[in-house]
Formats: sequence, structure tokens, C-alpha cells
Amino acid sequence: MSKLVLIDGSSYLYRAFHALPPLSNAAGEPTGALFGVVNMLRATLAARPDHVAFVLDAAGPTFREAIDPAYKANRPPMPEDLRAQVEPMLAIVQALGLPTLRVPGVEADDVIGTLAARAAATGMDVEISTSDKDFAQLVGPRVTLVNSMDRSRLDRAGVLEKFGVAPERIVDYLALMGDKVDNIRGVDKCGPKTAAKWLADYGDLDGVMAHADAVPGKLGENLRAALAWLPRSRDLATIRTALELDVAPGQLAPRARDVDALRALYQRYGFNNALAALERDDNGDTVPPAATRERAKPPRAATLATHEDVPDPALAAPGTYTQITTQVQLDAWLEQLRGAPLIAFDTETTSLAAIDAEIVGVSFAVQPGVAAYVPLAHNYPGAPAQLERTQVLAVLKPLLEDPARPKLLQNAKYDMEVLVNHGIALRGVAHDSMLESYVWNATATRHDMDSLARRYLGYTTIKFEEVAGKGARQIPFAQVDVDTATRYAAEDSDITLRLHHALWPRLQSLPGLRRVYEDIELPLVPVLARMERHGVLIDADQLRRQSQTLAARMHELTQRAESEAGQPFNLDSPKQLQAILFDKLGLPVHVKTPGGQPSTNEEALESIRDAHPLPGLILDYRMLAKLRSTYTEKLPAMINPRSGRVHTSYHQAVAATGRLSSSDPNLQNIPVRSEEGREIRAAFIAPPGWVVVSADYSQIELRIMAHLSADAGLRAAFQRGEDIHRATAAEVFGTTPDNVSSDQRRAAKAINFGLIYGMSAFGLARQLGIGRGEAQAYMNRYFERYPGVRVYMDALRAQAQRDGYVETLFGRRLYLDELKSRDAARRAGAERAAVNAPMQGTAADIIKRAMITVDAWLAPRTDANLLMQVHDELVLEVKLGALDEIKAGLITRMQAAAELAVPLLVEAGHGANWGQAH
Repeated sequence: MSKLVLIDGSSYLYRAFHALPPLSNAAGEPTGALFGVVNMLRATLAARPDHVAFVLDAAGPTFREAIDPAYKANRPPMPEDLRAQVEPMLAIVQALGLPTLRVPGVEADDVIGTLAARAAATGMDVEISTSDKDFAQLVGPRVTLVNSMDRSRLDRAGVLEKFGVAPERIVDYLALMGDKVDNIRGVDKCGPKTAAKWLADYGDLDGVMAHADAVPGKLGENLRAALAWLPRSRDLATIRTALELDVAPGQLAPRARDVDALRALYQRYGFNNALAALERDDNGDTVPPAATRERAKPPRAATLATHEDVPDPALAAPGTYTQITTQVQLDAWLEQLRGAPLIAFDTETTSLAAIDAEIVGVSFAVQPGVAAYVPLAHNYPGAPAQLERTQVLAVLKPLLEDPARPKLLQNAKYDMEVLVNHGIALRGVAHDSMLESYVWNATATRHDMDSLARRYLGYTTIKFEEVAGKGARQIPFAQVDVDTATRYAAEDSDITLRLHHALWPRLQSLPGLRRVYEDIELPLVPVLARMERHGVLIDADQLRRQSQTLAARMHELTQRAESEAGQPFNLDSPKQLQAILFDKLGLPVHVKTPGGQPSTNEEALESIRDAHPLPGLILDYRMLAKLRSTYTEKLPAMINPRSGRVHTSYHQAVAATGRLSSSDPNLQNIPVRSEEGREIRAAFIAPPGWVVVSADYSQIELRIMAHLSADAGLRAAFQRGEDIHRATAAEVFGTTPDNVSSDQRRAAKAINFGLIYGMSAFGLARQLGIGRGEAQAYMNRYFERYPGVRVYMDALRAQAQRDGYVETLFGRRLYLDELKSRDAARRAGAERAAVNAPMQGTAADIIKRAMITVDAWLAPRTDANLLMQVHDELVLEVKLGALDEIKAGLITRMQAAAELAVPLLVEAGHGANWGQAH
């Protein structure tokens, strides 16, 4: 049967406008809604429908205004940014060859309803592409709805499941609920569940109205009050299906695309992925000669990375999944795996903590849409017979350990650690879809599989809680029935492979990003896996003693705070603190909550620290409370009973700048300079006969600034090995380094680091406790002495505005969508990030490169282990006999991790614990 696709153009436009950020092209023209419409059109047309129409509302009133003059009277005017995208949208629709329909006097819904009814009557299959629930009333044996965003389908059973009523009752359902957007009056307080219940009880709207007196309570009163207008509301909500139209469904065949017009439009609006598809002979058009293709490339810039992320419809079809429970099935799949160019692999386990996790089953895929699951340890009552886990893993072991057989995983580090629990050393990890997404665009989305599938495939995955439940009712995966587990687990491997097919070509198209992925992120995975598995020794008794000390100090601070307040109060209560600080003591309000109330957050308290002793006491109390709850109380409980060590988890795909983060415990936030922080570090110890070694890059971001800015004065200071803050102070204050005072050095240090983080004169003034004019004068003198820094920073901001991203020295990109924000604070934040990201990101890349080199050096040795990475610092445990050799080799390799125009300086120390070594 032929198929007719009816596209609800208004739904496309508004859905895209509200779903996407306010994007713009190089000329500053708004493109967010347009970009979304193009994505949805490409996904819709990928199925190559026989007949298609793009239907929009015509200008002017419709018959519904004659029924009720108040119909849609409350709708706000179309936003200007959206209005500006209507004509370009129509131009693209025209160039795509889609018939466009606008019928005066009726709405697009009625045109779609009439065409759908006529097409179905002639035997055509009809898809209505929309996100508007009103169209559910049209669903029938030949008519289905397809969601314009996620491509999910809604047939009769789907309508009943989603709304609780059948398609023929949708109009009654809508009339009862009303529609505030269209100004259709319903029954006050009648929501979807109530409407569905009434229709189930009384059959239809007429039945509900006839039994209005039987409905009790306030809802019954509201129903009886609505009887006068419910018939009119039903009439307004009814989509007409018998209009007299000048076109028949069979006349809506798509025309040939105007490739030249599309090319020009895609270039103008920065739709690079659509342009690339056009040039790949999409839909059978002839690819232009090479010279033409070169001319057709869009100019470098302007489009944000979001413009590249069009879901590929070919990768969003349902998959075919096999359950492997016999040796014959396993042998057949093993043959496929041995001959596959790339194996997508995943484990299902008993725990999210890799060090404790055991395998429940494994899945694999070798081509998109085809995957298999091998259940190995499902143990619920009535579970089917399964292959023996030890034997299956023994068969898979040579394959998984073969470095010559490329594997693909999503978050490979976790599976790598789990397999070690079963005696398998996973090798040959050629790709990780999580890292592909992270390197492609760190800020576009979260990098879990569910989020990536939605963004890059337009595919909705099965969620873990859908198969195992959530909260108190969640069951272990081993108790999930095997059929359900197969759908879930096989989909994991399948989607991982599909994501690779969507993301890897993108990375290949940008050599800089490909190098970051292949040379930094992928090789780091086994390094982090080994560090996590090895863990670090903790002196639990020392931490418990420190916890008691912190508790005593918190009690002392509480007493002092209550004395300053003149009354007892709960220091952990923002509401009570707010009343004391601002109502009772009358301190100034510098920071407010989103609701307009005086804030008591850290920034607010810092801003009034000098006005009264109480804010400082609260800040000190909070600092101690955080250290106690996060470290001194928590760390002893995190010691693994089998290893006797604490095992943190490192996260590659979180920080936009490329920095690693860690959790359980978070090692990145232990204070460096406070006595309390040093005491916590002292609890990280070495075993007998070993020492802890800490090696730290010195002022690495300032050195990177000197390299990137090419400022002669800044470079010279580093090359001479001077104290950079003293040298800067001498330049700014017009004196010699020997005569620089401590206050002058402190000011210079604040300027040096403040500029990296985009600090303003106002911020510098607040940090130094000086006037804004004086702070501005300091900054002016700094830029006079280091003019290359100003030139570099100005050029960086301009480049970020032009391209929508900045890059590290090694090619990592940070996209800055907020540079186009209408909110001044967001724009300012993005500009600060534009300046900071190249320095912080390059520093992150450098230490990652160092970790890879150091790990390879240590791999064959048994006298040293990498323990931790904390920002610009590496921490090792080393046998006493190898201390001098390891320290020297460590410094050499860390300093060789990058070639800068100024020396990379690494300082290393050692001791019985981390506190002594740092």
C-alpha cells in the first residue's frame, strides 16, 4: 500500500523553537527552530513516503472564531525570533520538494483531518507527523501518529494506553479538560485522569452530561456549572474530516529537490550535517564534481555544535535481538564475533561498584540493529536454564583479551574492571561511544547511553528502572526475567554500535578532535581502570580522631555564633540565619535567591564578612561541617573489606574543559591550603616499606597563558625562572623584584590567576579589599606591561563569538552556546569561560598525557603504582629502594608531556603520607 505522510508544520515549528536553545548563524539570524524543523523533516523523509504534505495554518480567522469569538483570543503573538524563521522554513520546505498546503478559513488540523480520512478510505496508510495530542482523535486502522521529535508511533492501542480513552472519545476527553492555550473552556479542575474516568463510567460526553447530578463533591459542582458550554467546547475540539479541498491525497507526490537552493540555504544557516548529507548523494541526487563540492563548503564558524547533531534516521529503527541459551547458538555467534571488524560488547552485573560487581550476562552486536544477550546468572524462581558462566567466559576470554580484535563499549572502564573480577584482561578497546560523544561536544548533552541515543539517534532506549524497578522496589538484575533482560541488554550493545556509526564519522571529519580522542581519552581508560582498582590506603583511626576534633570545633563555633546573634539558633537553617542576619542585625543584602529573598549562600556571606563577625563564623562552621561529613566520617566507611583500600571512581566525560572528576570519594575538593585539609591528606598513607610521592605542575595555567599569548615579557619571566608573581608585581608597580612587598605580590598573584578566570576589576577589588578604580588601574598597568596577553584574550573572545567554540593547545573544543544568550550574565559567564577554557583544558590534556606515559613506564615494574590524580598533581606509592629513581623519572616524564615556549616545571615531594608528600 502507498503511504501518505501529513506533516503538522505549526507543531514542527513551535516544538523546535521551545526544545532547542536560541541558536544563530554567522550573520546573527535566529536558527534554532529552523534547525529543529530541518532535523525533523530529514528524519520524516528518510522513510521515502509515496505522498507527503507540509500543512500550515493560513492567515486570517477560521470558522471556529464564528463558533466562539474567544477562541484562541488569549494566545500571545508569535515571538519575533520565531517569526523571522517562518519564511526560511518555507523556503527549505519548497526546496525539499514538499507540497505545502494553507487553506483559508480553516485550520491546518482540519486540512490534515480531511486528507487523512480520504486517504484511509482509498486504502492508503497515513502517518500524521505531529506532537499535538488533538490528532489522537483521527487514529484508526490506517491512520497513526508519529511524534515529530522522537519518532515514536501511536496507534489505537497506543492512544488508549496514553490517554486512557479510545480515539473516538478523544474529542469528548478534550472538551472535558478544556484547553487554556486555545481558550476552550472545560470543567474546572478536571484533569486527564478525571476525564478518562468519567468517560469510562458514562460512555461519552453526552453520558457524562446526563449523569452530572450523580457526580459528587466540588468536581460535580464544576461539571454542572460547565454544562452550558461543553457542547460548544466539543465542537471547537473536533477536527473536521470532510472539507472541500482542491487537492486529493494521490496528488501529493513529492517533487524533485532543488539541490542548489538547499545547498545555499544550508550554508547560510550553518546546517553542516544536512549539507554533508546533501553532498553524499542523499536521496539519489547526483553528487557535484569536486570543484563544486569545495565551493559548497560552509565558511568556518558561526554555527554551534548543536547544528551538527542531526539524528540519523537510518540508525533509529527497531532492532532484532537474540537470546542465547544453548551451546549451538553461542557457537554461531562466536563465528560472527571472530569475523567481525568491530565487536560492540557490554556486561550486565550485580553492582554499579565495579570492584564488587559480578557478571549476570553479556551482550554483543556486530551490525546495527542485530544483537544478542547471553544470560549467565539470572536466579529468580522459574528462571530458564542458562549456559554456565565460567565456561562461557572461558570461551570469550581469548577473544576479549586479543588486542588485534577491535572492541567498542559504552564507558569501557567499568566493563574493563568488571572483567578483571573474572580473570579477563580486556584488550583491543578501539572505541568508546561515551568518549566519542564527550570529545565531539562535551556540553551538548550528558554522555550516558539514554541521553546519547535521544540526541544522536532520535531513539528512546529501555530504561533500567523499566526492567528492574526503582527505589525500594528495585530488584537486582539477576532477578529480572530473562526475556525482559534480553531486550534491555542486547539493546545496550546495539545502541552502542549505532552511536559509534553516528559519532565516529563526525570525529574523523575534524583531525584535532580525532587526535584528542585517539591519543588522549582512549589510552587513558585502562590507566584510570588500574588506578581505581589499586585504590589507596587510609588511616581510619586518624580520620575518626580528626572527626571528633572537627565536631568539637563546630560546637565551639556554634556557641560563638549564638553569642554574636544574641540567641540560640540552628546554624544549618538558612531561614533562621536569614532572620538573624538581615532582620535582627540589619546587615546589607547583596545576594538574593531566585525567589527574591536574601540569600545565605557562600557568596552572600562572603560579601558581608567584614560587616559583622557572624557571617565569618557561619562560613567557618560550614567548611568544617563539609569536611566532616564528606571525608572524616565517610572515608573510613568506604574502605573495601576485601582490598583494605578506598577505591574512587574517575569520570572522564563530565567536565567541559577535559578535567577529570572523581566520586565516592571525591578527591578533587580536599582543601589544599587549610590545616584541616592537610590533616585529611595525612590520612592517605603508604604501606610499610613504601612512601607516598606527590608530583605537581607549578603554575601550569600561567605557563600555558605565556605560551598561547606569546607575550615576550611573560615568557621571559618564566624562562629566567623568576617568581612569576613577584615579577608581575615588579612590572605592575614599577619597582624591582627585590623591593616588591608582600601586599604587592598578593595583588599580582590575584591579577595573574584572576585574568585566567576572566576576573573583572570589580572582582579583583573585592578580593583585594581595594577600590574598583584602584583595581582597574592595576589591571591597566598589567596589560601595558604584558600587551600580548590583552591581544590574545581579545582575539580569543572574538574567535569564540565567530566560531562558537574555543580550543586547547591539543585541539579539544569547548562550545559556548551562551555567547548568543540574551541574558547578559550568561553571556558574561560564557566570555569568561572562553578565556579560561584554553588554559584549563590544555592543563587537563597535559596531565592526561603525562598519566598515559607514566603508566606505560610503570607497567612492567612492581615497585611503584599510580594512586591518584588531583587536578595538576599525580600521587604514587613507591618502594623505598626505588624512591630516587622513580621521583626523577616521574618529573622527567611529566615535564615532557608538552612542548611549550616556557619550561614546564614539576615539583615532587615524598613522605609517609600524602600530607607530608604534597
